[in-house]
Amino acid sequence: MNAILPTTRFSRRDALVTGGALVIGMTLPVGGALRAQGAPQMPPVSPNAFIRIAPDSTVTVLIKHIEFGQGPNTGLATLVAEELDADWAQMRAISAPGDDKLYANLSMGTQLTGGSSAMANSYTQMRTAGAMARNMLVAAAARKWGVPASEVTVTKGVIAHAASGKSGRFGDFAADAATLTPPTTVPLKEAKAFTLIGRDGAGGHLRRVDTVAKTNGTAQFGIDVYEPDMLTVLVTRTPRFGGKLKSFDAAAALKVKGVVAVKQVPTGVAVYGKGMWAAMQGRNALTVEWDDSAAETRSTAEMTAQYLEKAKSPGTLAGKKGDVDAAFAGAKLIEATYAFPYLAHAPMEPLTGFIAWDGKKAETRFGSQGPGMDKAALAPALGISPDAIAIDVMLAGGSFGRRGQADSHFAAELGAVAKAFGPGKFKLIWTREDDIQGGYYRPLTVHAMRGAVKDGKVVGWSNTICGQSFAFGSPLADMMVQNGVDAAMVEGASNLPYALPAARCDVHVDPSPVSTLWWRSVGHTHTGYAVECFIDQLLVAAGQDPIEGRIALLGDKPRMVGVLKAVAKLANWSGAKPVKGRARGVAVVESFSSYVAQIAEVSLNEDGSPRVHKVWCAVDCGVAVNPDVIRAQMEGGIGFGLGHALYAEIPLEKGAPTVTNFDGYRSLRITEMPQVEVMIVSSTEAPTGVGEPGVPPIAPAVANALAALGKARPATLPMVATA
Repeated sequence: MNAILPTTRFSRRDALVTGGALVIGMTLPVGGALRAQGAPQMPPVSPNAFIRIAPDSTVTVLIKHIEFGQGPNTGLATLVAEELDADWAQMRAISAPGDDKLYANLSMGTQLTGGSSAMANSYTQMRTAGAMARNMLVAAAARKWGVPASEVTVTKGVIAHAASGKSGRFGDFAADAATLTPPTTVPLKEAKAFTLIGRDGAGGHLRRVDTVAKTNGTAQFGIDVYEPDMLTVLVTRTPRFGGKLKSFDAAAALKVKGVVAVKQVPTGVAVYGKGMWAAMQGRNALTVEWDDSAAETRSTAEMTAQYLEKAKSPGTLAGKKGDVDAAFAGAKLIEATYAFPYLAHAPMEPLTGFIAWDGKKAETRFGSQGPGMDKAALAPALGISPDAIAIDVMLAGGSFGRRGQADSHFAAELGAVAKAFGPGKFKLIWTREDDIQGGYYRPLTVHAMRGAVKDGKVVGWSNTICGQSFAFGSPLADMMVQNGVDAAMVEGASNLPYALPAARCDVHVDPSPVSTLWWRSVGHTHTGYAVECFIDQLLVAAGQDPIEGRIALLGDKPRMVGVLKAVAKLANWSGAKPVKGRARGVAVVESFSSYVAQIAEVSLNEDGSPRVHKVWCAVDCGVAVNPDVIRAQMEGGIGFGLGHALYAEIPLEKGAPTVTNFDGYRSLRITEMPQVEVMIVSSTEAPTGVGEPGVPPIAPAVANALAALGKARPATLPMVATA
């Protein structure tokens, strides 16, 4: 392995083989490849795969969830440190290798980061691993000192026996502890005994474990990987979704200095160069002819119009309560439609991956969000067993869902470019233009709403959704599609939180060659807008205050009521009416079992576009493990959601994207970011996710503020035309 992949960077292997370390019963091979262990299975709770304590007393936690900015390195290290009674300065975190057997997401059965599930599925597992390691260190110290283990204490990384005055640090007992059998069960702390969980990072306490490396440039991302004799590979792909390669002429490309080869691969034509510049120039010199006979040829304007027309009739039933037709009879009827464009994920680091391939086995380094799925795609592309593939999970510069691919198309392409060339080292890069135009977008979707108001109350509700589904025809179908309905298309809409007498949700699926994928907050990114805009409109028609009216309809949702009351108090809510040219709008969304309410204060620019001045946010995500990370995720989610709601879209003309980079795919600028104030609602519930739930409420909160200013709630996003 080392002959294939020489490296001087600090590696996970270095962390595992240091002499005298406590790697209790480590089942990973030491000194060899950290390879896959077979089919997914739920691992027993154990410190074996997660904790390494070095002779210098540093504690390295192997993090099974990829770190792309959302904070699992810090969060999972906090859980271990809490039960280990470590000093935070001791703690380190590195990504675990790809291994479903050891590092499966306990709610998904495979090693996968997604659905804002990292903290939720790791909370007990990682605390238990920390408690087991502490138990073994205490037992080793007690044996060495000849004292009862019950008399040994651990405080901030110091193991002590008060009666004898003896003390030491973790590293002093690591080797002895490694010879002990791990306990089968250990007690966990009660919340009142926490010293790290729930603590802010003020004064350097609990600062993120990866901040220093990321700010001084020493952190290694996938795009940073470099090896001697490595070839850089770019692929030219069809400009229209569904198009296929017809023919190509590589003569001009092969004349470019530094271009080594040009090969056909399943996704197009791969150009292999000695560096990025050669690969780019070689790709530009290709002559390619495409077969568009099966390609998408509609524009997004045409698709939206067709979807809205289809939404005039009911689709497949997704959820129903009461008699909607009877509720509509004799009531005031209100209608609205909402259209949502294709959106790119546009992470700062586009897809990038390295592979070393010797014809029999492969080692890869990239920001893999689902190593198990990626191995399953790499194996057939290379013609080898998944057991012959190692994935070194790198830090990634953002994802927002882009790296969590159900079909693992990037891994498959990485394997294909290596197989097409033969043994060697390759770095496959998607450029920014490849990323923006390469699909796997948030699906284009429309909502057609009908509501009924009678005697000052909302009495009826109907929501017809039409759009694409990335679940149908994919490996996700068995899990996500039930009774002909893709759960991700209707989440938050088919199961309204509001206690209405009658409600119905149905859905049409329109197939298209345009590739789509989950996008940060998945279905809630559009259902949250449709539901929260429309309930606001109905409450206004019923003469009710937007917050009080919502609370009255959320009687059986105490946590949603809790965040609404918290955000109202935080913002000193006194109604939605404009004051000095500014108005406030509210929205509340439950997503990924977390509850977020937001109030946006908005005015109008001279051209009539919205200017968002401040956002108040209340979040209930159960036990707040890292409050600083939670606040950062709410702030980041608000900026992300606001920028996309105001400006972002991927327009298609004749089936081809018309934007290529950030000059056309507009995002929020720093001067447009509102002031954000976040309140974390105290909770004893198990922790839930925060990476996505900050996104859904911001757009409807802004839209509802616009309505208070006398403007119509935007029926088509983005709110501001950028063309």
